[in-house]
Formats: sequence, structure tokens, C-alpha cells
Amino acid sequence: MEHPVRNNRTPLRLIIGLMGLLSMTACSTLGLLHTKPQFAYVVNWGNVSAYRIHASTGALTEVPGSPFAAGSLPDSVTVNPAGTFAYVVSQYSDSGSNHGSVSVYRIHASTGTLTPIPGSPFAAGPYPSSFAINPAGTFAYVPSGIPGMGSGAISAYRINASTGALTDVPGSPFAAGTLPSSITVNPAGTFAYVTSWDIVSAYRIDTSTGALTPVPGSPFEAGSLPESVRVSPAGTFVYVASAYGDPGAVFVYRIHAATGALTEIPGSPFTTGIEPRSITVNPAGTLAYVANQGNFGSHGSISAYRIDAATGALTPVAGSPFMTGTRPDSITIVQPQ
Repeated sequence: MEHPVRNNRTPLRLIIGLMGLLSMTACSTLGLLHTKPQFAYVVNWGNVSAYRIHASTGALTEVPGSPFAAGSLPDSVTVNPAGTFAYVVSQYSDSGSNHGSVSVYRIHASTGTLTPIPGSPFAAGPYPSSFAINPAGTFAYVPSGIPGMGSGAISAYRINASTGALTDVPGSPFAAGTLPSSITVNPAGTFAYVTSWDIVSAYRIDTSTGALTPVPGSPFEAGSLPESVRVSPAGTFVYVASAYGDPGAVFVYRIHAATGALTEIPGSPFTTGIEPRSITVNPAGTLAYVANQGNFGSHGSISAYRIDAATGALTPVAGSPFMTGTRPDSITIVQPQ
């Protein structure tokens, strides 16, 4: 069965996830700790490639058994906070329906190899786009929606800590904006933020059940075609990469600690590269990185910024943007505990 690609501006979804099994005893100037093995996971057209990251040079070496089978049109890869399971969202299920799926793998701590868990893959909504896990590693959220069919939805799951398996949360799925593209959870696990067509929606998370409730004032304006959203490690700011325009932009918001509501900061939005697709923040909260796809037929780039801890404002670092491969789609830094 032939399936249309969810986002026709991206014929091939290339997702890069960095998973570091890290020690708390050695620290770099960027706040990244790296004495245990670190691995990179790349979602390709129908599989997941796994690489060991050289601790000194950053060079990649493919791990034994890579690439590993995934679902149809895999779109995103995420690891749990403990670094023990990887979750790959695919736009279609193996049954050929328009509903997507989530493949779950156990990560080998020494080699980085991936082994599917029993029961995988698990059902998701139509055309799922990303996967977020709360900091406790107990709940997961997957936004989905059909192009041209109105509002989307967020599927919520409880995660089995021992097996990594997913179980639907009561009340799931929860309503979202049109064609939701990205979701993130704040460090306290109390709020979730979802980008849709031209907005970012905010939800309060019930920490007992995982259920979502919109916060007052939600949704909030977020430019045109926001593609990616991240919360700073301190839980004080939200960063949204907006893909429309030449160049694109990063919108920055201050989070109201009690309500989760968003207020755009002075100076926002900040200029980034052409067609920004993903934004991430390092664990120290001092740097932000944006993957820009650029024009068709040209190399993409990574825009790097220093973050003002007090205001959330972004300042490009020296040498930014940095060249990367063709049409980069996502960049994530993960620091398991």
C-alpha cells in the first residue's frame, strides 16, 4: 500500500537522537558529562542506525547489528531518562492502516544495540510526529493528526518501568491543534507544550494519571509552521522553532511557574537558518541548537546559541551556523541519570 508522507516539504525524515550513558564525576565546559559509553541513534526510511560516539573525537562507529528494523516511515526517536529503552514513532502501522505506531526497544548499556520488547509495536494515532517522556519516565505523549482534517490529538501512555511497554492513559487521546508537530514536557513533569499549525498549546499534567488539561490562555501564538518545541532545563523558558520564512525564527517564552502559561520575551523571535526543523537545549541550559534543513539540493546547518539564564534570550555563538548533511530533521541531546 502506498502512503503519502505527512509533511510534503520533507520527503525523507532523518531523525538524530543522542543517547549518552553518562557519569556524574567528569564535567566539560558545556555541562555535558561523558565517561560512560555514548550512542547516537538515527532514524532512516525504514530502520534505526546505532553508533558509538568516540569520547575524545566525537567520531561515530556503527554498533553490531545496526541498522535495526523499525515501522513504516519512522519519524522520531526518543530514549527514556534512564537510558534503558528507545522509542521510535512511525507514521504507519505494519497493518497498513492510517494509524501510526510506536516501536519500543531495550538498549544494551555496553554495546548500544536495540532489541524489540514483547508487545512492540504499540498503536498510536494517525500520522504521529514525535514522542515525549516525562522526567520520571512514567508517562509518554505522542501528538498526531491527519493533514486537512482539522484538529489533531495527543495519545498518552503509562510506561512500565521494567519492560518499557506502553498502556493507554484513561481519557486518551486528548484534543490538540491542527496537525501537531512536536511535544515536550517541563522538567517538573507538570506541564506539556505542543506545537501545531501556528500555535503552541500548553497543558497541565496530572502527575498521578498522566491526563492532560489545557492551561488558562492556551493556545499561544507561535509564528507560522512551528515545528519543534523545547523547555529549558530550569523549566523557566519555552523555545519554539518556526519553519516559515527565509530565514526561519526561534520564538522564546517565559513560563508562569504556577499556571504554565506563556509570555513571549523581549527580542523574540530570534533569527535562525532556512527551514528550522528542530531545537534542543543542552543539559546545563547554557546552549541551544537548531537543525535547519536549508534549501533543496543544499547542505543543511546547525545554528548554535548561548542562552541568557536570566532572560532566556539567544545570542549566536562564534562560527554559527555549522554545516551538516542534507535536510537535517531533528537534533536532541539526552543525559540519562
